[in-house]
Amino acid sequence: MAESSKRPEHVALMSLILSVFFFGITFFLGRWSGVFAISAISWLILSVALIWFVLSIQFHQRSLAEQEKLDMSLLAKDEKASTIFQARTERATLFSVAQRRLEVIEKWFIPIFSALISVYQIILGLLLFNILNAPGEEKLKQPLLCAIFMASIAFISFLMSRYATGMSAQQQWKPLRAGGSSMLGVALLCFALAIILALVHLFGFNFLLKIISIVILVVLIVLGAETALNLVMDIYRPRLKGQYSRSAFDSRLLGIINEPGGILRSAADAIDYQFGFQVSQTWFYKLLEQAIVPLILFGAITLYLLSCVVVVGPDEEAIIEYFGNPVNDANDIRHVGPGLTFKLPWPIEIAYKYPTKKISEIGIGYVVRDDQKAKEPPRPKLWGLQHYDEEYSLLVASEQSDMDSSAETVPVSLVIAAVPVQYRIKNLYDFIYKNNEPEELLKSICYRELTKFAASAKVEVEQESDEEQSLLGTGRAEAAKTLTERIQAAADELELGVEIVFLGLQGVHPPPEVAPDYQRVIGAIQQKQELILNAQEERIKTLSTKVGSVEKANELYELAARYEQAQDAGNSEEIDNLGRQLDEAFEQTRGDIFKTLREAKTYAFEKATLAEATGRRFADQVKAFRAAPEIYLREQWLAMYEKALENTRKYVVVVDQNDTQVTIVDLTDNQTPNIYSELDNLEESK
Repeated sequence: MAESSKRPEHVALMSLILSVFFFGITFFLGRWSGVFAISAISWLILSVALIWFVLSIQFHQRSLAEQEKLDMSLLAKDEKASTIFQARTERATLFSVAQRRLEVIEKWFIPIFSALISVYQIILGLLLFNILNAPGEEKLKQPLLCAIFMASIAFISFLMSRYATGMSAQQQWKPLRAGGSSMLGVALLCFALAIILALVHLFGFNFLLKIISIVILVVLIVLGAETALNLVMDIYRPRLKGQYSRSAFDSRLLGIINEPGGILRSAADAIDYQFGFQVSQTWFYKLLEQAIVPLILFGAITLYLLSCVVVVGPDEEAIIEYFGNPVNDANDIRHVGPGLTFKLPWPIEIAYKYPTKKISEIGIGYVVRDDQKAKEPPRPKLWGLQHYDEEYSLLVASEQSDMDSSAETVPVSLVIAAVPVQYRIKNLYDFIYKNNEPEELLKSICYRELTKFAASAKVEVEQESDEEQSLLGTGRAEAAKTLTERIQAAADELELGVEIVFLGLQGVHPPPEVAPDYQRVIGAIQQKQELILNAQEERIKTLSTKVGSVEKANELYELAARYEQAQDAGNSEEIDNLGRQLDEAFEQTRGDIFKTLREAKTYAFEKATLAEATGRRFADQVKAFRAAPEIYLREQWLAMYEKALENTRKYVVVVDQNDTQVTIVDLTDNQTPNIYSELDNLEESK
């Protein structure tokens, strides 16, 4: 029995020496070669060495306890006297120092050391993660030589793991399973790292080193977390005397890989217990137990071969990389459209799919959390309300009067910019390979162009020439068009491979706390624009009414100004020339001026004709007077009487001069009509 714990003690001690040796090799090899993954795996190997250190102490103490027990049994055979025999129990208890020390080690030392191993693995894994994410580029040396070293370590670790795991089948050697499982994990990671280093040497797949580094650190942190969880669960797990208690650093996850048959045995025991008969003795279970490895391999191979099939959706396009290069041996870009496509298996060819037909959107100037997007209904786009969870401010130009400019204030204003930008991928190759992180680059371009545009823009349109520089009001549509063209030009210059479909400036508004002041300013500007537009309307209406069109009025104004300048200069030739041009221009006008000119010409013609007729009549009257003065005067008197008495009632009484009859004429107006007057009027009308 004294030899029962000596053998696992030697195995633990040998494994400890190998682990420390492997740690030194990998640590200095990682520093020399510049491969972070080798340095990371060295710290994992050191944690395995700590496990073997604990196991070597445990088995050494077990060996001492067994030797002590053997000595006590030999001493008991020499006891003859009854008094000495009665005191044997007290003497055995007094002499069992190694056994009591073993109980203390298994009860306190192993859990405490398990906690230290857990803390070491978690903290070191997190620190290495920070180092891995630090900026800098790895400078690799001799990756093939490093691969040979890692393959050697993997091979030796695998042999020691299988040897220790095989010994752990004995009940008294069960603790060796923890070291065997941990060494198997190291062997698998070293073997994977050796393959990746070979690929780096042959094909330059440096990105695989970053992946294996992350895997190593994740394994280190997960093992530490599992050890901590096992330690907490061991506190509440009941312990039976004489039954093996699994240590906290004995990983259950690595045990699945180390002893896959143990899962089936545990499942079989559970099924046997539930159904009440030996299910594990059936032919189906025996067949499954024998074929579990081929079935797993078949499933793994089938899943691996499925990587040869690429299914591209109707709104997608894909580029297939050949050993990390989109160009294959024939220098052709593997660019495939919707449908089913076949390729070489991973990692020889890898397909990257992108929704090129889909309109994507990025938010400029605002942030919407995903949890709030689903819960909250759409908010009304009012100036006095915040539109999104986070909104950014932009500086825009601000015009100040002379009075305001005297104060020490910066002529700028603040507005909230919430600008959605929608785009689609028009050139997938440029989008993927011409720039790093194209969507973030497009977002940076949008922020840059929006900031530059806003720095020279205004809050409201005040002149027609400022329409394309306005973020609010009537110039918003023109501003969105200009900003879209600028972003598209910047994206094309960088060969980003995207097309800007829509840019919305509807979300540009003043800060909610100053929205009423902005509204009053905008209202005043709108009133000013209304007055300007009304004045322009009145000007156009007046000029169109007077001249016929604004263009004709401007032409007449220009001619008139030149005519006045010629008069001031005293240039008679220029005056005559411009006068004729003015006359011709006035003749070609339409409207009130045309009407006034025509009326003036008609009036002038009428007055001239009447004056000429009056002169000719006077000449004829002079001739008539000279021929017969008395007759002419009588005719003039009669004509004057006729004209003067034209509207006067006249009565003509015809009597014989020898007649003595008296005629009486009633000259009073008859206010009341009588039948006689009506008959007379009727007769006159007939």
